[in-house]
Amino acid sequence: MYAQITQFTKMLRTLSRLLDKAQQHAAANNLAPDALLNARLAPDMRPLTSQVQMACDTARLAASVLSGKPIPVYEDTETTIPELKTLIEKTVAYVASIEESDFAGWEERIVAPPGWSGAFLGKDYFYQHGVPNFYFHTVTAYDILRHKGVRIGKMDYIGQLPFLQR
Repeated sequence: MYAQITQFTKMLRTLSRLLDKAQQHAAANNLAPDALLNARLAPDMRPLTSQVQMACDTARLAASVLSGKPIPVYEDTETTIPELKTLIEKTVAYVASIEESDFAGWEERIVAPPGWSGAFLGKDYFYQHGVPNFYFHTVTAYDILRHKGVRIGKMDYIGQLPFLQR
């Protein structure tokens, strides 16, 4: 489990780098950053700001319910790229603060996420909601930026790979 949760950290750091590229794109093209932060892929979808917030919320919630640690709650009031980057860093710090041993028994732990009407086995919650929801929001953030002309590609999303030294 610990390896799966730390993958959230890698992808959150990738999301932070994508926001750096968005800020550079806005500056280079004389765009207000709000043009990117409020952008959506479709009228009924949430904007980039919400996608970043929801990716962070999902990572914190998954780490919390699967470790049994209290979840820090943030108000999701970020309106700027620096504020979103701060949210990402706070989320990464929270996830990193949980020890591998805290996840012992996570697969069979019964979890009831706050605000939800039911409970799950930990493995069902993680694989049926946590993972797909996290990646939905991170890839949607990437797609919004790409759609708005930010020069990013697949390797910007995948990030650095841990190649073995030969």
